Amino acid sequence: MANLTTKELDALSDQLNYEKLMACKYTAAQEGCTDQSLTAAFNQYAQRHKDNYNDLLNFLK
Repeated sequence: MANLTTKELDALSDQLNYEKLMACKYTAAQEGCTDQSLTAAFNQYAQRHKDNYNDLLNFLK
């Protein structure tokens, strides 16, 4: 992996924080929802953000 600048690392850090926040928000929305179709959608969105977070972490390793 090429050396990343401080600005690039800051941007990746911001993106990691965003992905984590969105995963938490969608998980919370899923837990508070009674509509099955919305629950499934929130779960899918939460999983997508968790996957994005893990992909970014793996990129940085």
